[in-house]
Amino acid sequence: MHPTGSPADRLAAVGNQMIEIHLWLGAELARLRAGLDADGSVRPSRDLRAHCVTFCTALGRHHTGEDDGAFRLLADQVPELRPVLANLITDHEVVAVILGRIEGLLADPTPLPVAQLRAELDGLAALLESHFRYEEKKLVTALNALTGRPGTAEQLLGLTAPG
Repeated sequence: MHPTGSPADRLAAVGNQMIEIHLWLGAELARLRAGLDADGSVRPSRDLRAHCVTFCTALGRHHTGEDDGAFRLLADQVPELRPVLANLITDHEVVAVILGRIEGLLADPTPLPVAQLRAELDGLAALLESHFRYEEKKLVTALNALTGRPGTAEQLLGLTAPG
């Protein structure tokens, strides 16, 4: 899904699309956690591992896209947001460490205590809930107010909002 219209319209849509992406990522993480609970085995199924890797990749792409796209644009055009953006980038780094631990657990061929993976996913969910709300509160209005630069959600946010 890519918005059409003027550059301002496209950017305004990006702020709204960020919320849609956050909702989708939150729902995917909830599905992943529910799947882990339903699996009940010592080692998550191959489908559940694949879902987890896919989710981790999507979340990583989203944060990289924000850091390299929307955040750079906002830092240039709304300099007073730089401290907020620095906080968000720090959160992204913490999330990347957690994603690395999750991917490491999934790649380990030895039996995995499901409780360990669940603890990582629960911690990730708690961090993301706070991170997404803070980011939306601080940035959506600024993204929606920007004018003069065309861009797509994929370029600025790392993902296209799910349609």
